[in-house]
Amino acid sequence: MSTVERGEREERVRSGAEAAVPVADGRGAVRRANLAVLLRLLRDAGPRSRARIAADTGLPKPTVTALVAELTALGLVREGPVRREGSVGRPGALVHLDGRDVVGIGAEISTSYLRVVALGLDGAVAFERRTALAAGRAGAETVLDLAAAAVRDCLSALGASGARAVGLTVAAPGVVDAGRGTVLFAPALGWRDVPVAGGLRNRLGAAAPDIAVENDAKAGAIAEYLRVRGDDVHDLVCVTGERGIGAGIVSGGRLLRGAAGFAGEVGHMPLGSGARACVCGRRGCWETVVGLDALLSEAADGTDRVRDDAVPLEDRLAELRRRAEAGDPRTGRALDGVAAGLGVGIALLADVLNPAVVTLGGYFSHLGDLMLDGVRAAVRDRVMAPDGGGCQVDLSELGFGAAARGGAQLALDAVYRDPRLAVR
Repeated sequence: MSTVERGEREERVRSGAEAAVPVADGRGAVRRANLAVLLRLLRDAGPRSRARIAADTGLPKPTVTALVAELTALGLVREGPVRREGSVGRPGALVHLDGRDVVGIGAEISTSYLRVVALGLDGAVAFERRTALAAGRAGAETVLDLAAAAVRDCLSALGASGARAVGLTVAAPGVVDAGRGTVLFAPALGWRDVPVAGGLRNRLGAAAPDIAVENDAKAGAIAEYLRVRGDDVHDLVCVTGERGIGAGIVSGGRLLRGAAGFAGEVGHMPLGSGARACVCGRRGCWETVVGLDALLSEAADGTDRVRDDAVPLEDRLAELRRRAEAGDPRTGRALDGVAAGLGVGIALLADVLNPAVVTLGGYFSHLGDLMLDGVRAAVRDRVMAPDGGGCQVDLSELGFGAAARGGAQLALDAVYRDPRLAVR
């Protein structure tokens, strides 16, 4: 696969649709399309010389020279001399992705925290803040107040450093209407029809960048996919675990949204015991077996500090790990139960979707190594195809930060589609 083809595939993942072919409405449209192609090439394939860019894109060398000059003026790329070891003569110049002053903001609203991350076009973290928050008890208006305050602080910090935000994507659990910027139903939060984008826009006023809303598992899947793209993985499922369970699905390099955008609500597959009620109002949902509440209720009594929402989640998970490693039988049984339930659900997903990789994010990334052998064995045993259909189950390296990072990367997509937005 060529670097240009790979870049087009990455674009499809972010947008969730086939990359649009620009309609030639004059030289401006063609030039804008070429700027975008060059910028995405540097993002996906790394620094390269102008001659290599011309070879990769098929553009004439004089055109590449002019495009590089324009992107440099926009502050999106830079050129630097590089001499290979042992070479002589004048060093060649490589074009590098820059854009340190152009950032996208991602904000994740979780059941136990609020996280805001700003990423530069070069992938560097320009701002990050995590606030412990019992979002379900706080209520939507309070959560949006806190989110707006955190975003306002982020914008202030970016402004002080000379950076500019091109957009904000809010990742939230549950069913999201991305077109309206609304969380339709988030049972873990107790939300129905919450206008997240409009609420934040009203609170931020004229300072608000463009605001979008995305499902947290889908945003996390984008971040995870971009992390493994160099390994030629283009079929991936990211299972995110906290109070609720969701999945972001990338198939053939495309983020699957479904007919109405609701694909990935795997936490409510009927894979549990009918004796357990789910927050969605039904019984026997998968998250009643593998969700965080299921683990905590099996591992500890209600008065135990690991069940206390006022204690930071990472601290509670660390305590569970300490108990498991110390041989506490109750904690061990609870983890074994979650591992067995994960194996059943992931095997089902593997049979239906045949992903190359299933990534376990959220709380699984903190405790998953204690369960991974059991999960992998269950997948191998249950999937119809030999050797689990080639499905590899791994732990996320991004953990609880995946959804916010994915949101920031989604916000930056506008610049990769039209680099001239960097100065608007």
